[in-house]
Amino acid sequence: MSTKAERTTAYIIETVAPIFNKFGYVGTSMSDLTDATGLTKGAIYGNFENKEALALSAFEYNRNKLLEALDEKLGVEGTAMKKIFSLLNFYRQYDVFTLPMGGCPILNVGVDAQHNNELLAAAAKETIKEVEGKIALVLENGVNSREIYLPVTPLQFAKQLYTMLQGAVAMATMTRDRKYLMNTTAYLEQLVMKEIKK
Repeated sequence: MSTKAERTTAYIIETVAPIFNKFGYVGTSMSDLTDATGLTKGAIYGNFENKEALALSAFEYNRNKLLEALDEKLGVEGTAMKKIFSLLNFYRQYDVFTLPMGGCPILNVGVDAQHNNELLAAAAKETIKEVEGKIALVLENGVNSREIYLPVTPLQFAKQLYTMLQGAVAMATMTRDRKYLMNTTAYLEQLVMKEIKK
C-alpha cells in the first residue's frame, strides 16, 4: 500500500508529464503546473527538489510508458520478422499512442533540452540507445537462428531502422500529416522483406 506522499508524487508526475512533453522544460511555467495539478507551488516542491527534478521524473514517466509498449511489440511470440513487423505496425499508429503524452517524448524532449537542460538531453539520448538495443537484440536473435540475413551488424541495422522511424515521427509531427508515418512504415516493411528475409 502506497503512502499519501507517494500517491501525491505519482499524481503530480502523471499530471505534469504531458505538459512538460508538450511545452518543453523552459516553456512550462510554474502556473501551468499548479493549474494542472490543483496544488500550490509549495505542495509541488514539497515532493520534488526543483523544476529540473520534476521535469526529469515527467520524462521518465513517459519514457517508461513508451519502453513498455515497445517491449510488448517486440516481445510477441514468433520469429524475428514477426517482431519487426509488430514494431513497424506500432509506429504506423505512433501518433495515436503518443497523443495523450503530448507527442513523442524522445523527439520533444531530445530536441527541446539540447541547449537548456543537460540532464534531460542525456536521458533522451540514453533512451534512444536503449530502443536501438532492443531492436538490435531481436535482429541478432534472427541472425543466430538463421532466419534473417543482415548486410551490416544488428546494431547498425537497428540504428538505421530507428532513424527512419524517428524521422517519420518528426515529419508527421511538424506537418501534422500522419502519411509520413504510414508511408515510411510501408516502405520499411518492403525494405525488410527485400533486404533481410532469407
